[in-house]
Amino acid sequence: MKKLAVLKPVLTLFFSEKRAKLWAGMLLAAMTVLCGILLLGLSGWFITATAIAGLATASALAFDVFAPAAGIRLLAILRTASRYAERLVTHDATLAVLAAMREKLFRSWAAPQAAKTLLRRPSRLLFRLTADIDALDALYLRVLVPAAAAFVTMLVVGVAFWLIDSTFSLAMVLVLLVAGFGLPVVAALWAMKPMRRRAKAVEAVRARSIDLVSGQTDLLMAGRLQAQSVSICVADQRLSNADDHLNRIEVSVGAGFGIASVLLLCVALLGGVWLAEAGVISPAVAAFALLMALGAMEPFAALRRGAMELGRTLMAAQRVGDRYNTKPSFYVPVQPANPQDAVYLEHVDMRYEDNAPLVLQDINLTVRKGEKLAIVGTSGTGKSTLMALLAGEMAQTSGIVRHDAATLLTQKTQLFQDSLAENLRLAQPQASDAELMRVLELAGLSETVTEMPQQLETMLGEGGLGLSGGQARRLALARLFLHNTPLWLLDEPTEGLDKATAQDILQSLAQASGGSDTENRTMIIATHLRREAEIADRIIVMSNGRMTVEALKDTPEFSAILETLRQV
Repeated sequence: MKKLAVLKPVLTLFFSEKRAKLWAGMLLAAMTVLCGILLLGLSGWFITATAIAGLATASALAFDVFAPAAGIRLLAILRTASRYAERLVTHDATLAVLAAMREKLFRSWAAPQAAKTLLRRPSRLLFRLTADIDALDALYLRVLVPAAAAFVTMLVVGVAFWLIDSTFSLAMVLVLLVAGFGLPVVAALWAMKPMRRRAKAVEAVRARSIDLVSGQTDLLMAGRLQAQSVSICVADQRLSNADDHLNRIEVSVGAGFGIASVLLLCVALLGGVWLAEAGVISPAVAAFALLMALGAMEPFAALRRGAMELGRTLMAAQRVGDRYNTKPSFYVPVQPANPQDAVYLEHVDMRYEDNAPLVLQDINLTVRKGEKLAIVGTSGTGKSTLMALLAGEMAQTSGIVRHDAATLLTQKTQLFQDSLAENLRLAQPQASDAELMRVLELAGLSETVTEMPQQLETMLGEGGLGLSGGQARRLALARLFLHNTPLWLLDEPTEGLDKATAQDILQSLAQASGGSDTENRTMIIATHLRREAEIADRIIVMSNGRMTVEALKDTPEFSAILETLRQV
């Protein structure tokens, strides 16, 4: 029961999204099965009764063939219509619920430090959004729907046989209850561990294959290419072993259902013959009971696949269920008390995890609106961490953090396989083409875009393929301008660019921050390059997570700090 408890948040979400359709789907599935069973039973009764009536001329003439024939046609039509409606309703509801689950799961990661968590295991969110969510569709389509159909079938069969004979009814219900529901439970328990091993092996094969393809250069340089290939083979072998184990279980459970079906038929046959010989029922009714028993096991057999996958479903529910209890937490910056300040930090400490060393220690910082501040220091001193803190991607351990709304331009240019326009509109979805061209001109990319055959509709490949490094950086810069927040956070904005391109981008930054809203534009640049620090009004040096030195522009201290920075 403890294992099944992890399904509660998932089931709650299921029935809060499309409750009416989900219940309708289960009822239609039950109706489909019942129509099939009744169609089989009525057909058997009709054939048997017709044969018996044909033994005598008088009974043949008196026998009504139209009513049962009409009933058979009606059941056939109802069965076809309910099966079609059940497919439409259940799949529509399931797809809608899965989409809602993906959205809720994705939004649950929109919180401070979520990016840091995902960065450590970038495949985690991908697997949660794809493999785990896909595994949960089995909960409804392969467990709840056939279980509802099976339960309704058991009730109807029990009532139908009760009208014939109470002992007969109890025997049939007992077989259905013990075998029909018992075998899926046995299958679920038996397949729990191998199904979990299979799910983990599938993830391992995918993740390691992606690592091999995307990181083959690094693996080759480190001499780990062969080892990575071997690790994929090991994971694939674990997957194969799990599949073999599951196949054996499925064959065994299938054989169990075959035996249960034969047992049910034997009970129906012996009971029908006994009651017919006693004169309690006619041979035609006995045939009706026998053929009903033949179809009664069908919905229980449909539970087999869902039961086999229950281990994977439970694991998926356990891994994503806790995220459904997490309300989306979007970072909203607190404005500084002084309206002239853009940033105010007081005694700020920060660590990545509990009991881990502090990465920021006793940070006290005030940045005026419109000021350009450079934060310098060697790698690992806390510059990028401070920028992530101001961007809301991480949360402080202690202290006060207040600042204007900010946009972070990271060291890596994030572009997507889409048009130039849509890559820009990530910052402002409602931006017009004229606005896009304006920010492209500020970034120094408008002429390049104008010369392209499709201009703003030019499609980029994965990661911005089709643009040079400098052009990609300019496009990211244009997106920064389009976002138009009062505080810009620039983390080594020209790293890896040639001198001419870098100077042009820095000039674009200075121009964009020197427009009509100069008094409200603030820039903080984390850098170890002299050309980036030179545009600042003030420099702060960081060392071991602390701010150690501060200097204003046009002072000897400012020039001395510039001399320590790398020149490119």
